[in-house]
Amino acid sequence: MKDLKATITRWSVEHYKRITVMMILFTVITGDFIPLIKVDTDPENMLSKDEPVRVFHNKTKEKFDLSDMVIVGVINEEHEHGVFNPETLGRIYELTEFAKTLRWPDKEESGKTAGVIEADMIAPSVVDHIGQGGPGTIKFEWLMPTPPQNQKQALEIRDKAMSNPMFEGTMVSEDGRAIMIFLPLTDKHLSYRVYKALNEKIASMPGSENEDYHITGLPVAEDTFGVEMFIQMAISAPLAMLTIFILMLLFFRKLVLIISPMIIAMVSVISTMGLLIGFGYPVHIMSSMIPIFLMPIAVVDSVHILSEFFDVYDKSKGRRKSIELVMEDLFSPMLYTSLTSAAGFLSLALTPIPPVQVFGVFVAIGIMIAWLFTIMFVPAYIMMIPEKRLENFGMAAVHEEKQTPLTRLLKIAGSVTWKYAKVVTVILVILVVAAVWGITKIQINDNPVKWFVKSHPIRQADIALNEHFGGTYMAYLVLSADQQQQQGGAFPQSQIKALREEAENIKQDYPKSIQAADEISALLESKQLTEADAGKRAELFADMADEKISRIPADDDELFYAWDELASFVRSTGLEQQKAEPFKNPETLRYMQNLQQHLESEGLIGKSSSVADVVKKVHQELLDGSEENYRVPDEQAMVSECLIQYQQSHRPGDLWHFVTPDYTESVMWFQLTSGDNKDMERAVAEVDKYFRENTPPVELAHKWAGLTYINIVWQEKMVFGMLQSFLGSFLVVFIMMSMLFGSPLWGLLCMVPLTITIAAIYGMIGFIGKDYDMPVAVLSALTLGMAVDFAIHFLERSRAAFQKHGNWKDAAPEMFGEPARAISRNVLVIAIGFLPLLAAPLVPYKTVGIFLCAIMAVSGIITLLALPSLITIASKMFFRGLEQKKPAGCKCGFCMVISISVTLLIALNLHQYWQIGATRLTWISLPAVPVLIIICNLISRRESCKIIENENQNDEN
Repeated sequence: MKDLKATITRWSVEHYKRITVMMILFTVITGDFIPLIKVDTDPENMLSKDEPVRVFHNKTKEKFDLSDMVIVGVINEEHEHGVFNPETLGRIYELTEFAKTLRWPDKEESGKTAGVIEADMIAPSVVDHIGQGGPGTIKFEWLMPTPPQNQKQALEIRDKAMSNPMFEGTMVSEDGRAIMIFLPLTDKHLSYRVYKALNEKIASMPGSENEDYHITGLPVAEDTFGVEMFIQMAISAPLAMLTIFILMLLFFRKLVLIISPMIIAMVSVISTMGLLIGFGYPVHIMSSMIPIFLMPIAVVDSVHILSEFFDVYDKSKGRRKSIELVMEDLFSPMLYTSLTSAAGFLSLALTPIPPVQVFGVFVAIGIMIAWLFTIMFVPAYIMMIPEKRLENFGMAAVHEEKQTPLTRLLKIAGSVTWKYAKVVTVILVILVVAAVWGITKIQINDNPVKWFVKSHPIRQADIALNEHFGGTYMAYLVLSADQQQQQGGAFPQSQIKALREEAENIKQDYPKSIQAADEISALLESKQLTEADAGKRAELFADMADEKISRIPADDDELFYAWDELASFVRSTGLEQQKAEPFKNPETLRYMQNLQQHLESEGLIGKSSSVADVVKKVHQELLDGSEENYRVPDEQAMVSECLIQYQQSHRPGDLWHFVTPDYTESVMWFQLTSGDNKDMERAVAEVDKYFRENTPPVELAHKWAGLTYINIVWQEKMVFGMLQSFLGSFLVVFIMMSMLFGSPLWGLLCMVPLTITIAAIYGMIGFIGKDYDMPVAVLSALTLGMAVDFAIHFLERSRAAFQKHGNWKDAAPEMFGEPARAISRNVLVIAIGFLPLLAAPLVPYKTVGIFLCAIMAVSGIITLLALPSLITIASKMFFRGLEQKKPAGCKCGFCMVISISVTLLIALNLHQYWQIGATRLTWISLPAVPVLIIICNLISRRESCKIIENENQNDEN
């Protein structure tokens, strides 16, 4: 290691021009890929394309011809009749007609267009009003074929719309104050283009200031975030760098010197993003934050070098001698801090979320690029500065140690950790306990719409429309009863009920009809018939009925004729269809209706729609239009009639958005007023519970689809994937620290600031009620890198100071000189430097800004308080044998701890990456531990170790 750092430092100071040219060439070559950038802001891509939930979601969209939608809301709170006045309805009509034109040439299929799907739009002028056309007939007419000319016509439109429960709470608010227009898209990635065009149209419409217009929907939120994300990248990152630049200028007071960290940060970001794009990866929501995460890490090592250079430099030493002394002290700590930071982010490659994997790998690459150019370019840059430009620079020139409030504060901290070490330790333990309690209160949740601040138009639209309507977030519950599932199951109760009603009707002519009905009911519910194949039920029933009739006594004509009549009635209803078309079964439709009502009553969904609602509305109008006839009919034949009638409407294809043509699968549309994952999870759990507690009339399988549901799947994978990745990186860092210091005890000590910092940060998240979302989850990797960085520098210098003074009492004050100042400067520069992110209109950027500040502050404070306190309490234990030259490989205990840690690390990665179960891993891992212990014991007893041990004993004597 000594030869390596000496060679690199010597080459850097002697060939500083070559170093600079090489860095510029590397940056230009990698940066040349940036114009090829491709953007991907689709959270759906947080899952791989072959993820089962994505595959099913896409199949559901194809099967039921479902589309992602842009939602336009129009609210009129001023007019006494809300939106139902001629002027507002006229503008809604105009906006709907404009939306029909929003189509552009399809980039994937030449000759075709893409955009808004006119045939599937939902708006007052493009949907049917279902009314009575006369006794036993139904009439379909456009709800608003033309804009109303007067208030009377506007109120007629309102009354017609309100008469259809499927519109109420979906297209029309219950209070009549608002209307929603649903615009389905051929491709959700066109949503921002549609959003922009609609806003321009609304702004140009005369009188539009009289209403509130809102545009929202998950596709809009996701696409708009992508556009604004890059605007923020162009504003926030430079603003943060400017703040860091000003802070470093205040600390080091030499403009020419502090340019080098800025150059390192720029080179690291440009080259990393260039490599990412050059390898063909799109810039996702996660990877867009690479510059924000990379800049503090890239600057940290440069600040350490400049801080020590500031303390070491004087005219007698000159630039070269000073920088060589600095690199002698800092080369190893910087190497290990960079490796540990890279390991923290590289562990994200084992998460099951592709964009997080890309993010982790390229941040790790960027960290090592920053390290390489820091150790080579910063010394080279210092050599390019003329000696005369460094006049009045350095501690010797400005006597900073006696003048700065920071220096005085650090001296006080050093005194406190020496005099009150046990008190400080107890306070930190109490802090950790409280933080653990806070961690238990963490709420895992995310919502793409909440990536915008509350004042953003999309967030405002979300709030306003979800107050007036049943919800703007769509989720789909797919019910399936395929041929295998249709075999068996209880016979529909509607058929039993119809049989008994028929028995009552013919009782006068057939006195024993009630007895016959009881016997036929028992036959229909028999195991032999209910477990039969759907297509063979009618034939089997006929055979069983004939056999039963043949056994009726010859003198019992009344029972014979009653049986014959009622058996014919059952056959006429079509036994095959009862199962072959399960979603025409009245009992199945009622089951769906009850599920909808249950979820709405529990407040889990705002509104729902299904084929049952279609049947109920048509049935109501086919009879007398009365409210009591808004129900599912009792006979399957009547259900079929309702569906046939509905297909006479202007939009017959709408039926296939709810059910497949063979009626074996159906989809229920659920509207949620919240896009929070926790609310979707509650709805999923309640549906599962309902199916467990309420057996459907036919055997049904249920599965979810829709963007709102997909979000909870990738969130769950992210949370548990990040947890396992963090545990793995924690073990990696522990192993690396143990090897760096040659002692597991020092390795554990190095992990103390990291552990306390993570506990404190995530405990605070739990206490303040901040959702554990995507940015918060990823920040754990940054916490690991930053906290370990400070710990390594502090402990490495502590060991050197102890060897210099021979005791910790004299070494401790020295640690609160230059080493503590370097850590404090880093804390202040990075913490304050990223506070400008709080001004961003995107919540993830605000989150990163505030938590970067908190991570730096907490990790720096904990390092300067916890480590010296623990060393003071147990200095004999920590420094025992420090001067011995016994290699780590000769220490049996060290070998055993590292071996067990490596075994745990391998087991953890096998469990995460190859999905090997915990039980199998236990049986694999347990035998490995004693084997490794035996190997360690043999290694530590080898002849070379004995020779070293004898030499150490001779030195002591």
